[in-house]
Amino acid sequence: MGPHKVSFPLDEAFFPTVAAPSRTAVGLQRWQEAADGVDDVQLAAFMRGLPAQPGIGRLLDGVFANSPFLTLCLEKEPAFLRQCLALGPDAALDGLIRDLTTEFAGETDLGRLMTGLRTAKRRCSLLAALADLGGAWALEKVTGSLSVMAETAIRLGLRFLLRREAERGNLTLAHPDDPERGSGIIVLGMGKLGAGELNYSSDIDLIVFYDHEKLVYTGRKSVQECVIALTKDLVRILDERTADGYVFRTDLRLRPDPGSTPPAVALVAAEAYYEGFGQNWERAAMIKARLVAGDAETGAAFLKFLRPFIWRKSLDFAAIQDIHSIKRQINAHKGSRSIAVAGHNVKLGRGGIREIEFFAQTQQLIWGGRQLEMRVSGTLAALNALAEAGHVTPQVRDDMTKAYHYLRKLEHRLQMVDDKQTQTMPSNPEQLAEIAAFMGYDGFESFAADLTFHLQTVEGHYAHLFEDAPALGAGGNLVFTGGENDPETVQTITGMGFGNAEAVCSTIRGWHHGRVRATRSTRARELLTELTPTLLTALGTTASPDDAFMRFDEFLGRLPAGVPLFSLFHANPSLLELVAEIMGDAPLLAEHLARRPTTLDSVLQAKFFEPLPPPAALEADLDKALSQADDFQQMLDISRAWTNDRKFQVGVLTLRSVIEAHDSARALSDIAGAVLARLGPRVEDEFARAHGRVPGGAWVILAMGKAGGREMSATSDLDLILIYDAPPEAEESDGARPLAAPTWFARLTQRMVTALIAKTGEGTLYEVDLRLRPSGNKGPIATSLEAFTRYYDEAAWTWEHMALTRARVAAGDPTLAAKVEAIIAQVLTRRRDQAKLLSDVAEMRERMAKEHKAASHWEVKHLRGGLVDIEFTAQYLQLAHAADHPTILSPNTAQALENACACGVLDRSDRAALIEALRLWLAIQTVLRQTIAGAFDEATAPRGLKDVLVRAAGLTDFKTLTDRMDDCAKDAHDVFTRLVAQPDGNA
Repeated sequence: MGPHKVSFPLDEAFFPTVAAPSRTAVGLQRWQEAADGVDDVQLAAFMRGLPAQPGIGRLLDGVFANSPFLTLCLEKEPAFLRQCLALGPDAALDGLIRDLTTEFAGETDLGRLMTGLRTAKRRCSLLAALADLGGAWALEKVTGSLSVMAETAIRLGLRFLLRREAERGNLTLAHPDDPERGSGIIVLGMGKLGAGELNYSSDIDLIVFYDHEKLVYTGRKSVQECVIALTKDLVRILDERTADGYVFRTDLRLRPDPGSTPPAVALVAAEAYYEGFGQNWERAAMIKARLVAGDAETGAAFLKFLRPFIWRKSLDFAAIQDIHSIKRQINAHKGSRSIAVAGHNVKLGRGGIREIEFFAQTQQLIWGGRQLEMRVSGTLAALNALAEAGHVTPQVRDDMTKAYHYLRKLEHRLQMVDDKQTQTMPSNPEQLAEIAAFMGYDGFESFAADLTFHLQTVEGHYAHLFEDAPALGAGGNLVFTGGENDPETVQTITGMGFGNAEAVCSTIRGWHHGRVRATRSTRARELLTELTPTLLTALGTTASPDDAFMRFDEFLGRLPAGVPLFSLFHANPSLLELVAEIMGDAPLLAEHLARRPTTLDSVLQAKFFEPLPPPAALEADLDKALSQADDFQQMLDISRAWTNDRKFQVGVLTLRSVIEAHDSARALSDIAGAVLARLGPRVEDEFARAHGRVPGGAWVILAMGKAGGREMSATSDLDLILIYDAPPEAEESDGARPLAAPTWFARLTQRMVTALIAKTGEGTLYEVDLRLRPSGNKGPIATSLEAFTRYYDEAAWTWEHMALTRARVAAGDPTLAAKVEAIIAQVLTRRRDQAKLLSDVAEMRERMAKEHKAASHWEVKHLRGGLVDIEFTAQYLQLAHAADHPTILSPNTAQALENACACGVLDRSDRAALIEALRLWLAIQTVLRQTIAGAFDEATAPRGLKDVLVRAAGLTDFKTLTDRMDDCAKDAHDVFTRLVAQPDGNA
């Protein structure tokens, strides 16, 4: 039999070359074996003779050498190949689409439909590849053929599903013979499908919308559930891999807010979204939107609705800035910087296809509102329109067009190898040589030179678009638009110090997609784009960048709006750096900031980074804030906001080592004292509105423990006792609903506790513990002066006298305060049985040691030689010697130890050991309570937090700190043992 007739126009200038002849030999052998297995004698003869035919035979050599996927398609489709060669590529494509549509227009079997679509896709892929490799089709025809195949498959799938739902009784079709017509369901093709530019192994971006009023649903569930199920089945028809392969990978993520919306979106919801939250990157995406299946009338109406969203007649400054910021996220450079060919992504990498698309689309958005000729969807058409309108020079258009053709051709070759959706050049030299051959080159060097030339040309023209704009300063791409992570952006973020750059990139893309309220305005996203490099750089310098980023994401997620804060960061870069430091090194402060982002406003106050003012000034400041309250509830909110802002300030000052630990403890105690002093009387005023007051009555709040000693940490409770006094004749209050005096003070105490512990929209103030009052939980909640005096005279245990050494009147009536202080002094200066005192203190300490074993030396409270040992020593010394040396008394542990030394009852070396350990423990506890919740773990702690601990301790490195801790613990415990546990006559 003679040569087979070939009507397929071939141009050998486009043919691939052969880098590995052995592969061609294997392919030819497989082809001959396939021919031997064919029953059709004529077809077998056609197959055997084809490799020897001029033109097509050489093309087959190139295919066998370079594409395992196409080799397999040839083996499976010899009859279709013969038909293509006989008819020519155009007629073959028309026949393929026509036969597919005719055969499956009324298909009722899902399996047959899926098999038919996959067979047709394989044939279309083979035809497009041969027409591309053989030079029979230009790029536009190649991409157009793949787009037509996709659209046909989508329509056939949708028609099948609509008919099936009608047969099941779920839908009533307006036109059963034409299911799509009037159905109310529309499928928009986005991206390359919408523009008719599908690449060889492209996925297809779809958005499914439905008009719930037009769609006649007659099922038992809901319209939404029906359309969602239908959409999922449509994706399955196209996307599912079977023995016959797949049709097209399908992506629905370009729909409005894909993270929180169903696969199919109601038109009414879509319209509200695009009117209120639509973003510039979505405007760019919608340039290419096209109805590819469904109700033509509804689709046309919706695309008309979108026109004002896409094409704004006038753009405000913020919108233009946002468009430019989208462009500037790509780290483009003018000039001839080298671009490595190996491993380069020809779509997303420098000078790649995306830069050409952005070059066109961003300018279309700016000019298309007033110039209708800009409203074209194809990339090449857009470049031409920009040149025709004078927005770019003809030379730029021609350069970009040539580069686009070249890069798309290369993209196709990369994907033809194994039918993989890749745009990344191989790194292996042998594979690079094979790609060069697939592109028709005789050697790699000339291929690399041409590719580099086009990439640099694109990058140069792209960079020129914003050469006058300030650089974003990331030293690499920071692109967060679209539906996929940009590989160069992932690389940039990794270089900044993040371990999981993919997750960071995905999260930031979510911000730009409006997944958090703070980023749903154009201005917010434009500001965020400008801030992102600074933010990532700052977070990247923390000890645990990924954890810091995660906390910042939580913080951002709670913001009601982004523009005010982002503007604040923009105007105050140091504030952003502070936030990054908090997120990385102080998780507890970060949590507070996430709960109450408005706390940052306080940072801008003039004296924020100065130590807190004295108690009187704090009380005056709180008074001023509370004077703005219109009612009691508002007063509670204001008191919480003020307190939390002040506590946050102390936390930042501690983190930044502006103040030392003892200053921090004093400041936190003074904040609590201001709250008690200024909130207490207001609670009484509110309480008196219903119950009046006890004539001649008075109350004071006695602060105990750390609050009494002014040694509070960020998480300290308030140990309180309310003491009251009233004349005997004042039996009840004088209000509309009078209460007996004891009941009145008890109820007032309850109100005060509630005012402190209640959680409002501004959070809480303090946890309150009243168990140190006389008789503990068994005693009255409010203690009369008489009962207080009698209890400590007659019934108090040694440990209660020890606790009383730390008592301090924090609020209330000055006259009663003086009486209470006198009683406390009288109790503490009483002569005691020294042996019993020693025995009680030592026994109590041993009991505590058994109940609270320190798991590590970071548990500085219960550590032997830790805070409890030092506090017990100070309290013992006061109780033992106050009778002879009343000046020893002080509720503050450090001051009590200093007083004991001054009185001559504590040796100077012992004082030094105890004070040094106390300061170290307070420094560690203050930092840890300000920064983390839970135990400190050296192995997992952020490096930045370790640095803060080192600075707070006044040391140089972490190893020195841990060594000093061991030494201090031993020295302090030795003193406690010698003075209290085993005094050996020192009592």
